[in-house]
Formats: sequence, C-alpha cells, structure tokens
Amino acid sequence: MTLAAERSSSGPQPVLAGTRGLPQQIGVYVFVFTPLVALLAAVPLAVLVGFLGWSDVLIGAVFYVVSGLGITVGYHRYFTHGSFKAARGLRIALAVAGSLAMQGPVIKWVADHRRHHAFSDKEGDPHSPWLFGTSTRALARGFWHSHTGWLFDRDLTNEERFTPDLLADTDVRGVDSLFGLWSVLTLVVPAALGGLLTWSWWGALTALFWAGLVRVALLHHVTWSINSICHMWGERPFAARDRSANVWWLAVLSFGESWHNLHHADPTCARHGVRKGQVDLSALTIRTFEKLGWATRVRWPTTRRLERLATE
Repeated sequence: MTLAAERSSSGPQPVLAGTRGLPQQIGVYVFVFTPLVALLAAVPLAVLVGFLGWSDVLIGAVFYVVSGLGITVGYHRYFTHGSFKAARGLRIALAVAGSLAMQGPVIKWVADHRRHHAFSDKEGDPHSPWLFGTSTRALARGFWHSHTGWLFDRDLTNEERFTPDLLADTDVRGVDSLFGLWSVLTLVVPAALGGLLTWSWWGALTALFWAGLVRVALLHHVTWSINSICHMWGERPFAARDRSANVWWLAVLSFGESWHNLHHADPTCARHGVRKGQVDLSALTIRTFEKLGWATRVRWPTTRRLERLATE
C-alpha cells in the first residue's frame, strides 16, 4: 500500500500528519546550517588565529558526551526502542540531555526513527539512501538525502501513530515543549562556563563557538552518518531485512551506534557492539545506570539470540 493510499484508508492511522509550516522550515535551515558554518570555519580559525583554548576543549568534550549519550542512550535506545526501563528522574534527564544535541524535540525524533524502522530502506523510510536507485548518480543523491537532505522534507511523521506512549507521558511532553529553551541553553551554558573558567569575554566567545556550535555540528554529522554511511557501506554479520551495516571507525564518536547491523537485526537490544573488540559506550552507560538501580529490565543480548541472527 502506498503512503497516499494508507493516508486515505479507514484502517491504521496515517503515516504522515500534514506539513511543516514556513517558520518551522526556516528554523530547520538555521539549526542545520549555522553549526555547519562554524564547523567549516573551525580549522582555519584554530590554525591561523589561535581561536581555541584548553577550556573550549574541556567544555566541548563534556557537552559532546552528555548530549551524545542523550541521543544514543536516551532518544534512541530508551525512548525509541524501550531497551530498558528507567526511573522517572533518569527518564527526564535523558530527554533533556538528548534535547541539548539540537536534533529536534524528543517526540518528533522518536516518531521519525520509529517510522524509519517500520519502513527501513523502503518507501516510507524518511532517510534511506536507497530510494532513488543504484546508479552512481542515484547513490550520490541517496547519500545526500539520507545524511542531510531528508531534514528539509516538509512532511511530518504522525506522532499519534508512532509515539502514543510518549504523548501520554506528561514528563516527556513537558521536556518536548521546552525544546527552544534547551537549544538556547546548549549554547549559552558552554559560553558562560568558558567565560567563568578564563574570566574573560574572549573565553566566553570561544566556548560559544567550539563547545557550542562546533560541538553541535560534529554530533549532528556523526548521528546523520548512521543514517547514510551505515546503510551504504560496511559489514553485515547479522540477518536484517534492510541494508544496515557495521562501520567500525565511527564506533567511538557515535558511542556504539555504528554497530548498526545488529541494531536492525535486533532493535530492542541494549547493546549494539556485541562481538569482541566492538566498543559500545552507550551500552556501558546503560550498564552503569543498571548497577545504580536507575535502569531495570535491560534487554541484554543472549548467546542463543545472537547465534540465531548470525549470517557468518
């Protein structure tokens, strides 16, 4: 059934729920391109002007880890796939931490990602690189679409269909409604810390640039690489119904998300890097939450399950 046909049927709720308004569309362009411009300017500014200090690296690293794990542990493994149960405080903290990545409000992010899994690498997948064919030109177009281009599509995923559980959660809805505030804080707080640590306006400015904009842009493109690179190239040791693949060199920066083939073979699994040497910092974080009693009923992989899914 096509998306249009499903939209007009009397069966399940439609996949899409209207289109994004002009102000929201402009906001998407600002959120995507402002950090990107900073990222492109980062190297010449660091080399030619010396526009980088120790405090920028320290603050940037802390915010990269917090916001990155907010996406991988929070938005992805917890809110999207229910890989574990979280205490209320942890649930709220994960929603806020993910919001600091400036990748969209938690409910919208989860709705898009659940839609991705429902139609993975087929019509309806919001960011598959395989929607335009397999020629060189089609794959180049597909790479752009899956990495960044899909963000500018004005069609909205139907949250009532894909995220009824989050819509019913007042805590999550509250965090979601304050996405604008979290986006301001993810830039302002690093700047304030930079100013305090160096006791200078210059330190505040460089922290805003490096620990704010450049950090956001780097995390943007690491996350989007899971949509693009990890659906085009890499190893596929587990049986999945799509072209998801493992890309080892993205593992550390993505906190284990680039062990993407196992994830699509077993989406609710709390660990993605399941073989020897596969670093998965998100799984390590979940294990820590479990030991502290903040996370329960964690869906860890079992030997029997992995053997059944293995293709090699």
